[in-house]
Amino acid sequence: MSRYIKNMTEGNEARLILMFALPLVAGNLFQQLYNIADSAIVGQFLGYDKLAAVGSTGSLTFLFYSICNGLSVGAGILVAQSFGAALHREVKKFIVNSAYVLLAVGILISIISTLVAEPVLKLLDTPETILPEAVRYMQINCIGTVAVAAYNWISAILRSLGDSKTPLIFLIVASILNIILDIIFVLPLNMGVGGAALATIISQGVSAIASIVFAIKKNPYFRLSKEDLSYSSSHSQRVVKIGLPIALQSGMISISMIFLQKTANAFGETVMAAYTASMKIEQLIHQPFISLNAALSTFTGQNIGAAKLDRVEKGYKKTIIMACAFGLFMLCVFFLLSRLIMMIFVSEPAVIEIGSWALKVSCCFYCPLSLIHITRGLLNGAGDVGFAFINGVAEVVGRIGFALLLVNCTSLGMCSIWLTTCLTWTLTGIMCILRYKAGIWKKKAEITINSKAVENT
Repeated sequence: MSRYIKNMTEGNEARLILMFALPLVAGNLFQQLYNIADSAIVGQFLGYDKLAAVGSTGSLTFLFYSICNGLSVGAGILVAQSFGAALHREVKKFIVNSAYVLLAVGILISIISTLVAEPVLKLLDTPETILPEAVRYMQINCIGTVAVAAYNWISAILRSLGDSKTPLIFLIVASILNIILDIIFVLPLNMGVGGAALATIISQGVSAIASIVFAIKKNPYFRLSKEDLSYSSSHSQRVVKIGLPIALQSGMISISMIFLQKTANAFGETVMAAYTASMKIEQLIHQPFISLNAALSTFTGQNIGAAKLDRVEKGYKKTIIMACAFGLFMLCVFFLLSRLIMMIFVSEPAVIEIGSWALKVSCCFYCPLSLIHITRGLLNGAGDVGFAFINGVAEVVGRIGFALLLVNCTSLGMCSIWLTTCLTWTLTGIMCILRYKAGIWKKKAEITINSKAVENT
C-alpha cells in the first residue's frame, strides 16, 4: 500500500486518531494564518476601522465557502467508506464525480456571491464609513471561492484515504506566501484591504493546485483511466445527497453568525473590532476540535466500511477525552494571557479590554464546544448526515433567540454578543450527545455495511 494511504481499520484507536489529527491541527492552524495575517496587518497598519471592515464580511464569506466544504466532506465520507470496504473502483468514481460537482458549485458560488456582496452588507447595517472597504474585501474573497472549493475537495479526499500530511506541506508553503504577499500588497503597494484579500486567494489557489498535482503523481487512486473519468450521475447524486445536509448545516451556522455580526454592528466600530479580533482567535481554538472531528470522521467511515462498529465507539470515547483535555488547557491560557493575545491584533485600549473579557468568557464553554465537533465527526462518518441539518437549525434558533433575548430583555448590552455564542454551544452540544445516545447512527451504519457487502459480491 502507498505511504500516501493509511488504513485505519487496524491498530490502537486513540493513537491512529491522534496521529492522523496532528498534521490536520498544524494544517488548519496554518490555514488560519491566512485570516490572522490579514487581520493583524490590517489592524496594525491600516487601523481598527479597516479591521472592522474586514470583520464585517467574515460570516458572509464563510456562508459561501461552507457550501463547498459540506460537499467536500460528503465526498470524503463516501471515499472513506468505499476504501474501508476495499471497493477500489468505487473510490475512483467518487473522486472524479465529486470533483465535477465541486467545480460546478464553486464557479456558480463565485459569480453569485460577488454580485450580492454590496446589497447584503448594506442589509446587515454595515456602517457607511467602512462599507466601501468591506465590499471590496468581500468581493475579492468571493471571486476566489473556486480556489477554496478546490482545496477543500482535494484535502477531504486525501484525508479520507488516510493522508493528512500532504495537505499540511502545501498549506505551510501557502501560508508563508500569504504573509509575504500581505506585507507587499498592503504596505509598499498600498492596496489596502483589497490587497490583503488578494493575497489570501492567491495563496489558497497555489495550495490547491500544488496538492492536486502532487496527488496525481503520488497517490494510486488518482491514476485514472478514461472509464474512471466518465461522468456518473448516480455517484454525483450520492455526493450531493451526503454532502448537502452538511453544507446546509454549515450554511445555517453561517446565517446565525451573520445575525450575530449584525448585532455586533449595532454597537459601533469599537465593539465590531473587538468582536472581529476575538472571532479570529476563536477560529484558532476551533482548529484542534475540527481536526479531531475530521480524524474521527475518516476513522468512522473506514471502520464502518470494514463492518467494525465496536472500534468506532472506542474511538469516539477516546477522542472526547482528548478534546476536553485541550479545552481545559486553553481555559487556563486565556485566563492568564487574554490581554496579551488581543494586543497582537489591536493597540486601542478599549478594544483590548472588551476582547480580553470576551475570551475569558468563551473559554469556559470549550468543553461543550468539543462535544459538538467530536460527535458530529462520528455521526457524519457513519452517514447520519440528516442530523447535521437539524443541528444547524438549532444553531440558528440558538444564536438568534439568545441574542434577541439577551439584548432586548436584559441589561447585558454588548456582553450579549459573546454570551449568545456560549449558550448556543451548550444547546447544540446537548443535542449532539442525545443523538449519539439514541443510536440512529448505528442503524445508518448497518445499512451502509449491508450495501457494501452487496457491492462486493
